[in-house]
Amino acid sequence: MSKLKNDNLLFNGLRIIAWLIFAGLSIEAAALITNFIVTLYNPEFLENLYQKLDLTGVYHQSKFAFFGIYSFILVIAILKAYLFYIVVMLLTKLNLSAPFNNFVSERITQISYYTFAIGLLSYIARETAKNLMNRGYAVDNLDQFWADSQAFILMAAVVYIIAAIFKKGVELQRENDLTV
Repeated sequence: MSKLKNDNLLFNGLRIIAWLIFAGLSIEAAALITNFIVTLYNPEFLENLYQKLDLTGVYHQSKFAFFGIYSFILVIAILKAYLFYIVVMLLTKLNLSAPFNNFVSERITQISYYTFAIGLLSYIARETAKNLMNRGYAVDNLDQFWADSQAFILMAAVVYIIAAIFKKGVELQRENDLTV
């Protein structure tokens, strides 16, 4: 098989994986939003939340702490889904024969910003949860929502470097097109 055919096959596989991740993250965000809305009207439902997210104790100790923690969970879930929406749009419109264009450069920059925002919010949420645990709140089961904050921050730095390289590539291609 030729190299171009292998690249296209791999690229199509990545596109499918990105769509699956986007769908999964969107379903998770929608489930969390639905649970949040249901608990607003029926607080007894708290112990049956999605992913066994029992925040009954937090809700009864402090509604402010409950809404704060749940807001972190919701915002992080929505940002992750939107991040993969951007990835899917990038992979859908990326032309491998001419990858250096403004659209690709802007999307990669957006990916770095959203990745950094997810990492930063996850870190703040994790520290807030630690603080709440020290005050006697039962939030130790929430680590799954922000355990990877450092990975997102590091990934944001790497993606930002790639975005800067793409931006320079777009400038060089534009200059090359003008001189030809």
